Amino acid sequence: MPGGLVALLDDISVIARVAAASIDDVGVAAGKAGTKAAGVVIDDAAVTPSYVTGLDPSRELPIIWRITLGSLKNKLLLLLPGALLLSWLLPQAITYILMLGGSYLAFEGAEKVIEKLGGEKHGKTLDDAIKDPAAFEKQRIAGAIRTDLILSAEIMAISLNEIATITDSFVTRAAALAAVGIAITVIVYGAVALIVKMDDVGLHLTGRASGAAQATGRFLLRAMPVLLVALSFIGTIAMLWVGGGIVLHGLEEIGLHAPADIAHGIQHAVEEATGPASGIFGWLTYATISAIFGLLLGFVIVFVMHKVLRIGHGAGEHAEAH
Repeated sequence: MPGGLVALLDDISVIARVAAASIDDVGVAAGKAGTKAAGVVIDDAAVTPSYVTGLDPSRELPIIWRITLGSLKNKLLLLLPGALLLSWLLPQAITYILMLGGSYLAFEGAEKVIEKLGGEKHGKTLDDAIKDPAAFEKQRIAGAIRTDLILSAEIMAISLNEIATITDSFVTRAAALAAVGIAITVIVYGAVALIVKMDDVGLHLTGRASGAAQATGRFLLRAMPVLLVALSFIGTIAMLWVGGGIVLHGLEEIGLHAPADIAHGIQHAVEEATGPASGIFGWLTYATISAIFGLLLGFVIVFVMHKVLRIGHGAGEHAEAH
């Protein structure tokens, strides 16, 4: 027994030395992975403010905090071990899981477009009378955490793919993924908290003696409602863009190249025609095609879910009843 304990302590000391020696590798891997995932991070930051827009200002920061905790749980307790296990045991499954998540984002984005165009609403919205604010707040938080799970899965998958090109060490991969997950969560939800509270900053500045401070405060008060509405719009577009892009890439990965080939063909044609600005216009072209593909895919899923399977009908009444 003592020998076993000594051996265990010796193993622990070896692991500790390896981990210490690998700190630089973790930093490099995390930095590269975070850069690659930047596009999805922007989408995450654009989507989240829509979940607190129009609610009681005193509840904005508590809601964002609860979403932040949910995001950390998503990344560290679900996605981190899941991504590492899948990459080890069944790497081919990651593509299908990402495609399922992309389809869900397309579905949510298309549903929002339909509602904005006057179509049927599913579940309670801010346009409805809220009889149970606590239940409605809980519903909004749960929706935000579900969406975050999909976006976080994409972030972690992109990160793992990049980290795998740098190191074969399981410990280093795990540490780098954890670093990326924590850093991105802090950056995204810290930025969201600043965005949704800027109107309070503006109100404070209007009470200052300085004319410049008062002018800045008035500008913030006028600008923030417009910004929040714009972010809600951007968030919907982001769901369609990211969701459609995930599915297009996934189809290519499993051997169905035609949709992605068409998208890339149009992208390359635009790049050739735009010269020095080819990078920007090429990216915009592919993002637009991804969003259109996501919207069409989302419409199909919405039709199947709500008209064929009849899932989601009566959701508003169900929410009120509870």
